[in-house]
Amino acid sequence: MKTNLVALLAGIIFGLGLALSQMIDPSKVLNFLDISGNWDPSLAFVMIGALAVTMITFRFILKRSTPVFESSFHVSKQTIINKPLIIGAAVFGIGWGMTGYCPGPAVASLGLLSMEGVLMVVAIYAGFFAERYLVNR
Repeated sequence: MKTNLVALLAGIIFGLGLALSQMIDPSKVLNFLDISGNWDPSLAFVMIGALAVTMITFRFILKRSTPVFESSFHVSKQTIINKPLIIGAAVFGIGWGMTGYCPGPAVASLGLLSMEGVLMVVAIYAGFFAERYLVNR
């Protein structure tokens, strides 16, 4: 129960951060990606801020023997760049560039009752199921 409450609180804080940085506004994101047109560099500062916090805190967090509310860390052991990683990154980038949404902001936009957000979340889950189907074939 405590783990679920912490996860809920973290999700709320994450969603508020996405809303404050305007990453749930697809036009803001698309303007950031449009480097040859109406480029908006403001989201670069959001990304730099997130990277700075991660770089500072990640080392301290992983020095612990276990997370505070979990029995072990869930960190990928994969260190090679392979075909599924490249394909997944390409599909993610294409989807982000076409819609202005990545998964976090798409879910956060559900709070705005945005039809675009709903369609994006449905498309994300369709992609999850399609990948599982294709991999298990």
